[in-house]
Amino acid sequence: MGDGRSIRWGICGTGRIANDFATALALVDDADLVAVASHDAHRAERFAREHAVARHYVGYELLAADHNVDVVYVATTQNRHVDDTLLFLGAGKHVLCEKPFALNLADARRMIDAAAISGSFLMEALWSRFLPSYVRLKELLDDGTIGDVLHIDANFGFRVPDNDIEGHRLFDPARGGGALFDLGVYPVNLAHFVLGSPCSVVANGRLMTNGLDEHANLQLGFDGGATAQLHAAVRTPCTNRARIAGTEGTIDIAPFMHAASRFTVRRGDEEETFEFPRASLHFQVPDVHRCIRAGVQESPRMSHADTLGLMTTLDSAAEQIGIEFA
Repeated sequence: MGDGRSIRWGICGTGRIANDFATALALVDDADLVAVASHDAHRAERFAREHAVARHYVGYELLAADHNVDVVYVATTQNRHVDDTLLFLGAGKHVLCEKPFALNLADARRMIDAAAISGSFLMEALWSRFLPSYVRLKELLDDGTIGDVLHIDANFGFRVPDNDIEGHRLFDPARGGGALFDLGVYPVNLAHFVLGSPCSVVANGRLMTNGLDEHANLQLGFDGGATAQLHAAVRTPCTNRARIAGTEGTIDIAPFMHAASRFTVRRGDEEETFEFPRASLHFQVPDVHRCIRAGVQESPRMSHADTLGLMTTLDSAAEQIGIEFA
C-alpha cells in the first residue's frame, strides 16, 4: 500500500451511518469508495446510485470476496458487528468497525484475536477521538491547562417520541438496542480518553419490559481519586454536555459532547472559547490510511487496548443494570 494509490473502501450496510460515512469519505483525497453491500437489493442499488459507487452486492460475502476492496467499514447494527467483522477479517480485509465494537467483552476479544491471525488492520470507529476538538482538548489537558483532572460529568440522550418506538432499533433487543451501548459509549469514551480505564464501575438504570435499558447511570473511579458521572438515555431529554473539572479550572464541552465543535476553558477569572470545524466522520480516515500503509494492525489513537478497556466498562455496567439482548 506504499505505491501512492488511493485506498479502496467497501461499506457493509446501507443505513444512516453508512450514508453519513460515504458522504464523509468523499472529503478524503486518497480514499475511493468502490463497493457497497446490503441484504436488500433495492437498498444496495439506491445507495450505489446516490454515492456513485461502482459495485453493489446483495450479501456481505460477495463484498468480502471483492479483491478490489482494501478496507471495509462495518456499518451494520451492533448485533452484527462481530460476525461481519470476522467475515471480512477472514477474507483478508482491513476493517473499521462502527461503535460499539461489540455487545460484550468476549466478542471484542474474538474480533481482535482474528485481526492478529489475519494480519489485518482493525479499529473501532470511535470517531470522536479524531475530531479536531478532541485532539485540541487532549493537548490542553496534557499541558496542564486545568491542572490535574478531578471529575468528569457527561451525558448523551434524548426522548424518542412515543410514535417512533415501534420498529426503532434502539428499542429492539435483537439489534442490540438500549441506551448504554448505543449512546452511553460516548460519555464512557470521554472518561477513558481523559483518564484511562477506571478501577471501579458502579452502574444502575431503568429497564424496559423487553430487557433493554431506557437510561443508564455510571459512576467511575480512577487511580489517584478522580471520578466520572456519566448518563445515557433514550426516553429522557439530556443536556448533551460535558464538563471536565481540574485543580486549576474547567473545560465545558457544548452540545453535542460526542461531536464537539466548541468548548470553553475557564481558569479563575479567565475564559477562552475554542471553535472547531463541524464534526464529521472523515477525520478518522487519514489515521486508518496511515496505519494500513505502515502495515500496522492498530491505531495508537484508538488502540485495541482502548477498545477492550471501553468494553470492560460497558460489560460491567450492563451486568449490574441487568441488560439483556435477544
